[in-house]
Amino acid sequence: MDRGTDREAPPSRPAGPGMEAGPVEAGPAAGRIPLAVVVVDRAGLVSHWSSGARRLFGTPKEIAVGRPVTDLLPVSGALAYEDYDGPGPDLEPALGGALSYPAAGCARLDVPEGARAEVLWWAYPLVGPGPERLLVLAADAAGLRTEATEDTEDACEGPGVERIAPGFALHTDFPGAEDLARRLPEILPSMSVEEGARIVGQVLELGYPVLEFSQNDRVPVTPDWGVPRRAERKARRERLARAVAAGEALPAELTEDDREDLEYTAVRERLEFLNEVSGRIGTSLDLSRTIVEVSRAVVPRFTDVAGTYLREQVVAGEGFPEGVPDTTTMWHRVAVEHTDEPGRWDDVVPVGEAMPFPAHTPFFQCMTTGEPVLVPRISEQMGHAIASQFEKRDIRPLITGRSMLVVPLKARNVVLGFMILLRHPERAEFNDMDRVTGAELAARAGLVLDNARMYTYQESVAETLQDSMLPHIPPRRAGCDVATRYLPGTLLGRVGGDWFDSVKLPGARTAFVVGDVMGHGLNSAAMMGQLRTAVQTMAALDLPPAQLLRNLDDLAQRLGDTYLATCLYAVYDPIASELHLANAGHIPPVVVRARDGRSELLDLPTGAPIGVGGVPFEAVRVRVEPGDRLVMCTDGLVEMRGEDIGVGLATLCESAAHPAASMDDACDTIIRALNTRGGRKDDVALLMARLNGIEPHDVAEWRLPLDPAEVPRARAVVREQLHDWGLAGLADTAELLVSELVTNAVQHSRTRPVELRLVRGDTLLCEVDDDDHELPTLLSAGPGDDTGRGLRVVSTLAREWGTSRTGAGKTVWFELTLPRR
Repeated sequence: MDRGTDREAPPSRPAGPGMEAGPVEAGPAAGRIPLAVVVVDRAGLVSHWSSGARRLFGTPKEIAVGRPVTDLLPVSGALAYEDYDGPGPDLEPALGGALSYPAAGCARLDVPEGARAEVLWWAYPLVGPGPERLLVLAADAAGLRTEATEDTEDACEGPGVERIAPGFALHTDFPGAEDLARRLPEILPSMSVEEGARIVGQVLELGYPVLEFSQNDRVPVTPDWGVPRRAERKARRERLARAVAAGEALPAELTEDDREDLEYTAVRERLEFLNEVSGRIGTSLDLSRTIVEVSRAVVPRFTDVAGTYLREQVVAGEGFPEGVPDTTTMWHRVAVEHTDEPGRWDDVVPVGEAMPFPAHTPFFQCMTTGEPVLVPRISEQMGHAIASQFEKRDIRPLITGRSMLVVPLKARNVVLGFMILLRHPERAEFNDMDRVTGAELAARAGLVLDNARMYTYQESVAETLQDSMLPHIPPRRAGCDVATRYLPGTLLGRVGGDWFDSVKLPGARTAFVVGDVMGHGLNSAAMMGQLRTAVQTMAALDLPPAQLLRNLDDLAQRLGDTYLATCLYAVYDPIASELHLANAGHIPPVVVRARDGRSELLDLPTGAPIGVGGVPFEAVRVRVEPGDRLVMCTDGLVEMRGEDIGVGLATLCESAAHPAASMDDACDTIIRALNTRGGRKDDVALLMARLNGIEPHDVAEWRLPLDPAEVPRARAVVREQLHDWGLAGLADTAELLVSELVTNAVQHSRTRPVELRLVRGDTLLCEVDDDDHELPTLLSAGPGDDTGRGLRVVSTLAREWGTSRTGAGKTVWFELTLPRR
């Protein structure tokens, strides 16, 4: 329902003329009236008493605040017209807490010295988290008399006008409404910004106060401090503000208006300062930068020294600190800003120091109560007590005689830290208004710090998760050398889903994989971990590249519609000198040829990203030579906003072909070439492999018929081959282990001969293939068991061993460390 035009009146009372529809007329100067403002808390006690209330009702603010409102505003009678019942109940029941909707009316009040005041009043019930329950606005009805009403007894009625009555209207219904709405906070000078904004918002929502001179003549009430010569008063306020800012002495005797102007000036200065601070802090979610911004925002305008302390969990980027701090809580000094000569504070209170605070200190009181602590002047005794916490450092000359304000940095009612603010002895002491300002400042700073803390914590969690999922690939594999790089993104939520991996395969082969999950953050990192695990599992099954991507695509669709990723999978066979590759929407790899140093992008079928579904994947085989290099990366390395990806791919090819002393140097060359162009925002995964190959004379193979008599022959050919390779020291161990594996293969193979292979590389690799698909497992053999000991012997004596399925059956392998030459 449109408030101010068709407001629904209380059920027991008819709507009065003050609620009638009709435009609000602009303009009579009578709308600019001094207002008394009274705020009542939930206990019925006055919590705010404006200077206008003092003038209208005669009671000073010091006496009024904290007293029952019904004692201060005794209603002696109601004023009404013959045809006017008013938009709501009488003032007396409204003050008593019986108001659940806005109301207005006229009333006579008994005021000090036996006089009576005739007032117009508006009452607003307040809701919200604060203690305020009721807002009352009042104006002197007698002061609104015109010549037509001066001879009447009733100030609200006379022959010259139909009435002067209070009413309500939407604040947008009259000219200049926005300016009036902005001025409303001026009538609540001693409240915090949040409290004032909340109350003003409810006033505008419930109905703006208006004066009705007739049914069609209505003007908005303009907040006024009660001085008709506004230009003169504004000039005086400006003079006082300049005097306060310059530290000049004020007149020995201040008039009532001077004191009000000083209060107004202080409130304006405070609001301007808080607005300025709000604009200077929180420009970044970086915790360290935010800490510096908060400290610098208050020096020198509000204080001369600002020291910021944070709880250990906040500094460490851990979760939200729990529990009330105590004398064992460690507080880290994270910033000290001051106007003293450079270096004066550095040695005594260095940034980075952590310390607890004893229970008798103002700091402990602040951190445990969560409230500001004001010390007008630090006495010698207090200075000595504070200095006792600093071993072998005398801090007393820096603090004694200064005014101190300790304000808590809170978020969600938990103290994250506190700020120690100090003023020079020659500067005005902190006062109660400074305490309120400091608390407001700390509340805003605490919120900004908590946002930075949460971001830092979430980023740390995501990075830890991602780091735990990125593999630690050994630099050497059978027939190849490997180097990798990972770079996080440069934007918020920079943790992404890029990954790389390398998997050992049967036949001295190695699988290389690079992938990129679409998106950033924890979800992408978690999805990356799932896909990487799935690739490792399927690679261990020795699936062909195209089939592996097909299975990975099916898995992504089962996990959910949001699982989309690109992936490049390659299998390197160092014996056959061949790459077997398949692509799922990823950028193509680069091969750098050793014979001429030329680099080329491999022309692969692109395929669709993982998770799209219904698209076939194709694999290709590429011949390589010993010394060739394979470079695989994610698009974050080559894509740049506003630049064609072809430029990045050309730079990748050029930098990959650059000669380098090592694999690490070659990776760094690529990163420097592509990462210094500026504009990179995505994370980057880079994998480079030097394909050394395995020479034919380093490989020996035999086919053994399915006959137990072949086991001694297998031992003999292995011993002989090791002697030929100059590895006679490994012959006994290798012969024993080969005997175990060949015996098992002969027993379980079905039709196909057993294949035995020795490969000499960085280690001695032995593989035994058969056509049985059941993988052997370690067993616990008892004293009387005839089987179950073979694999335990292999597990004990081999450097490494394993099993994997193949298309024709399985492979069981082991490695032995070569003797040092």
